[in-house]
Amino acid sequence: MPGLLRGIARTAVVAGTATSVSNRVSRRQGRRWSAQESPPAPAPAPAPAPAGSDRIAALKDLAELKAQGVLTEVEFEAEKARILAS
Repeated sequence: MPGLLRGIARTAVVAGTATSVSNRVSRRQGRRWSAQESPPAPAPAPAPAPAGSDRIAALKDLAELKAQGVLTEVEFEAEKARILAS
C-alpha cells in the first residue's frame, strides 16, 4: 500500500507541475502576442462623390473596403447613401 500511495503522490506532483508550466507559458505567449498587435489603421478619407457611371465602380470599391474590414457597417452605409444621393 505505501508504494501505491507514493506512486499516486508522484503522479499528482508531476501533473501539477506540468499544469503550472503550461499555464505560465500560455500567459507569457499571450502577453507577447498582445504586445505585437498593431493598432488598427485609421479609416481613409472619403473620396468625392463620383458622377454618372462611376457610381457603380465607387460602390464596388466601397464594398471591397467593407469586406476587407477597413470600413464599419455604419461608415459603409453613410458613404453608400452619399454616393447614391449625388
